[in-house]
Amino acid sequence: MPVRKVVIPAAGLGTRFLPATKAQPKEMLPLIDKPAIQYVVEEAVSAGLTDVLVVIGRSKRSIEDHFDRSLELEATLRAGNKEAELAEVIAIAQMANMHYVRQPEAKGLGHAISFARDHVGNESFVVMLGDDIMVDDTVLKRMLAAHETFGCSIVALKRFPPEQISMYGCAGVDAGGVSDDGLARITKLVEKPSASEAPSDLAIMGRYLFTPTIFEKIAKTPPGRGNEIQLTDAMSLLLEDEPIMGVVFEDGRYDIGNKLDFLRATVELALARPDLGESFRAYLRTVV
Repeated sequence: MPVRKVVIPAAGLGTRFLPATKAQPKEMLPLIDKPAIQYVVEEAVSAGLTDVLVVIGRSKRSIEDHFDRSLELEATLRAGNKEAELAEVIAIAQMANMHYVRQPEAKGLGHAISFARDHVGNESFVVMLGDDIMVDDTVLKRMLAAHETFGCSIVALKRFPPEQISMYGCAGVDAGGVSDDGLARITKLVEKPSASEAPSDLAIMGRYLFTPTIFEKIAKTPPGRGNEIQLTDAMSLLLEDEPIMGVVFEDGRYDIGNKLDFLRATVELALARPDLGESFRAYLRTVV
């Protein structure tokens, strides 16, 4: 069965961006004029995935409102003959079939994904983290193609220097290493290892494609680091029964949970915009 469904965990508190996230979800922080989560949904839609489940928590209602129709706003734009803006806000509500489920308590990424079980059913599905913005949508498309070929779970991987690998889940790969087309068979998974303990320089990024077996493994995963249900631990259990492949990429990813990367994303996305790039580049020359 072709992969049809996407799960976006969005129940976290966003403490790294306090106080901005005290009263608004981190997923709604704007990158220029669009909230971060919209970039993620657009990436899914670009890959042909339009069934999107967002796992939300308390104080996340604005995510639902953003992807819903706003009749009052539409009427105001229509009355003001702002046709371009009207078309844009209507398109947001029509880009995907959006669904929501509440995670009552934030107890880890694995725990959040477990709430998608009823919606996903017995199908393979994609998990996309809202912290990771991919401006190159070929990563997800490559993952879908790899799943079609191998029929197993697929994760996105990126190389990091030793001093940074402890920030991520890390994947060891078999002796064949990474193939010329950027594929690798994963043999080991470690959550945030030290540089000396890391099995490779390949870190797990915020794009996953899972077989439904992952739900069984999450249910069997005890609390780990931070007393949370770690997705990496559940993936290690999955690896005991099923293969997991990695798709390695190099560029086009921003970790907007990191303040410096958030600023980098804002600048680089603005420079790439036809309506902003030239004037913004000229301005930067005056201050750098």
